[in-house]
Amino acid sequence: MPDDERTEAGSPVREGSPDSAVDRVADFYGAYIDAVDDGTDDLSTELRAHYLTEDLRQRLAAWEEANHADGVLRAQDVPTHWEVRYHDSGAGHLFTTVTLTWGTGPDAGHTRLAVQSDLSTKLISDIEDG
Repeated sequence: MPDDERTEAGSPVREGSPDSAVDRVADFYGAYIDAVDDGTDDLSTELRAHYLTEDLRQRLAAWEEANHADGVLRAQDVPTHWEVRYHDSGAGHLFTTVTLTWGTGPDAGHTRLAVQSDLSTKLISDIEDG
């Protein structure tokens, strides 16, 4: 069993709540990365429709056209690991930091993204380089 799958008996590997905007960001990134890695284009599009605001989806499409990369991941590749952390909240928004890891071992690279969610809808409304 890989090290990242080892846990004490009875301990949850992950847990969350549909009421938590932070958990929803983590749920989105986990499912989205799996869908992209698996090559299931329809699922990644459906996940975007479910978790992202319409305005963000339009801005991501423009960013992707200009950059020839996936706007959610800010890359052409799929990360080997992801992590979501609470950063701040205010003015009706919640801010998380998403850290994407590229590769493994000491040469692994990292990308940090600043992700904004609307507290009223829990939808992701902005993704920027962090």
